[in-house]
Amino acid sequence: MNSDADGKETPMKTDADAVDEVIDLVEFTDASRNVVTPVLRLEADVALAVVSAFAAVVTRGNASAAATTPDEDGVTRSQVFEEGDVYMIDKPFDDYVADRYIMDFYDVTDRDLCSRMHLHTGLRFVRIMTGPDTQVRVSSLSPIVVTDVPGVTDFQLEAFTDDVPDAGPGLERIRYNVIVPPCAFVDMQVPRGVSHQFNAIGPHAVIDSVHPEESIEVFRESMSGYRMMAQTQFLADKLPSAESCVLDVPRPLA
Repeated sequence: MNSDADGKETPMKTDADAVDEVIDLVEFTDASRNVVTPVLRLEADVALAVVSAFAAVVTRGNASAAATTPDEDGVTRSQVFEEGDVYMIDKPFDDYVADRYIMDFYDVTDRDLCSRMHLHTGLRFVRIMTGPDTQVRVSSLSPIVVTDVPGVTDFQLEAFTDDVPDAGPGLERIRYNVIVPPCAFVDMQVPRGVSHQFNAIGPHAVIDSVHPEESIEVFRESMSGYRMMAQTQFLADKLPSAESCVLDVPRPLA
């Protein structure tokens, strides 16, 4: 986390409104660690209904003239991010600094592209939801803490490490991964300035994401509006091929 001598948080970005700002992978160190919590599993038909209903909200947003143009507060609710299409379902207002997004994931195998490792200028709370025949690979440059509460947590997440793809000549960095299996809800707490990467393998995956300080981070960074891409710094200059994030063997529920 960036701070001055008095401990006050300072802007992370060089260009506050840049939507493709890339920082040096070699020099980068995570400010903290992500925490992932398995929540529940659903029957396949139930999971498909839930995920499809959330995805439909995003689809309607993409088709709405009101959602794709700035409103009276200058907020455009329908946006696009590297992992998928996004709709801001709840926006901040003067007495409430948080907002909430739904993201409908792209299937990386359809585009032959994976999203890049990145970090945000404000903390995030993310609920990842998968349907049948779909997994989400969650990655970071630092070890991911997985919450397991005896008597409550009733399924496990597979975890493994690999090398960051396309890190550059002579450069090696470890990538830490956990897999959200099909028909599961998994929560993730993402602190400000901590690397993460989401990639969906399969057609049915959504995110319900709360940004608890979006008004604050927009003010802190001197941004001109609420745009997810502008609240992001990337750790690679281009999207890698799907080969860098697909899984060799399907991971069923444990």
